[in-house]
Amino acid sequence: MTETKLPFQIDWSSRSKMRGPGEQSLGKLLHSLRDRLAPEAQGVSLTYVDDRGMRKLNREHRGKNMTTDVLSFPSSVEKGAFPHLGDIVISLPTAEKMAKKFGVSRRREVETLVIHGFLHLCGHDHEKDHGEMMALQAQLERELLETEPLSMSLKRGRKPGSKVKKLKDGSRVVVTGRAAAALVRRERVKKEKKVKVRKVVKPKDAAVKRGPGRPRKEAAAAPAKRVLRRRRPGPSRSGVIA
Repeated sequence: MTETKLPFQIDWSSRSKMRGPGEQSLGKLLHSLRDRLAPEAQGVSLTYVDDRGMRKLNREHRGKNMTTDVLSFPSSVEKGAFPHLGDIVISLPTAEKMAKKFGVSRRREVETLVIHGFLHLCGHDHEKDHGEMMALQAQLERELLETEPLSMSLKRGRKPGSKVKKLKDGSRVVVTGRAAAALVRRERVKKEKKVKVRKVVKPKDAAVKRGPGRPRKEAAAAPAKRVLRRRRPGPSRSGVIA
């Protein structure tokens, strides 16, 4: 007697400017993961976002104001409700960066992230176990993708020359390239302006400044007085002494 498989619905959505792999590329992988890990599940959602959207989700749900590659949101299904497994959210720009670092295609990196997110939906947590989840992930990549697994431990730090830019809403974002160079120029201009602005110190013997009104004209210097010398009388020409 053959076992009848339950229907499995995959909801696809994208909020990213980049294009991610769809049903034709990942449909078989998601069905295989369901059959292997969650045979009773009848639905799962996969959403693509940009780094800004991923940073917002990461900040709201995990308290980390930074982007990441994949987030999983397991659903708490009530008894009798549709057995939806949960939602997987993938940042395509981050996936693209990681794919370039590994020298693989974007689709290959997304496949690894899908397996990683699916394992989280099934209750696995690599932050609390002793390596069991990552070992199972590597095994699934070899069996379902028939290729060697990609590492998830590669440092995802900032690129050399990148800068942290503060946005109007108070959040911070890492910028590179021209945006980082423009930020450096603005910081240099601000420093130069601070250096040029000096505090003017008045001399102690400076005259007291008058209030508003017509300035008083300074009195012209008085001309030096001419000293007249009295001429002594000479001898009388008449021979008479007074």
